[in-house]
Amino acid sequence: MFERFTKDAREVVKEAVARAERERARTVDAGHLLLALLDREASHGSFVLAALGVTGRRESVARALAEARRRAGLSQAETEALAGLGIDVAEIVARVEEVHGAGAMAGSPKGKAWWGGGRPSFGRDAKTVLEKSLRVALARRDRSIGDQHLLLALTTFPGVAAEVLADHGVTYQSVTRVLDGGGEARAG
Repeated sequence: MFERFTKDAREVVKEAVARAERERARTVDAGHLLLALLDREASHGSFVLAALGVTGRRESVARALAEARRRAGLSQAETEALAGLGIDVAEIVARVEEVHGAGAMAGSPKGKAWWGGGRPSFGRDAKTVLEKSLRVALARRDRSIGDQHLLLALTTFPGVAAEVLADHGVTYQSVTRVLDGGGEARAG
């Protein structure tokens, strides 16, 4: 499948892997792909993110993703659903961190030796985003998969990355408007 990826899309995937390695994460997740997209310049995806006003808010996106990792990858919607059942995720996180240290539920073995010696594998959500990017490209009748297709796929996969993007005004519809309309759409 990667032979259909443009240079920009391949660079996003490579940077997501490198980011996961730096974080000592066991898997590459959709958040790693999103942060790698935000770091790109002079690509279709970076054009869209700039047109929607997100590039200047990279730190806000990174903080939201880090907070979700701290909650063991639960989205805010999942956290609220659990609260409706009487489960206080913040309290659970606080208790786990009290016993095991800050970030214990994030899944990264802070301060420990690299667990496998190799590269992190792609998590289920990252694999799904990569697969959806192919479907998005095909639906748009594009010959190759660019970083804009990765961005569109991130907006359609339910979870933390899509939630964080939506909180920053980036939805499938807004991205499509920018791609198809030459950049007139602005985040709301």
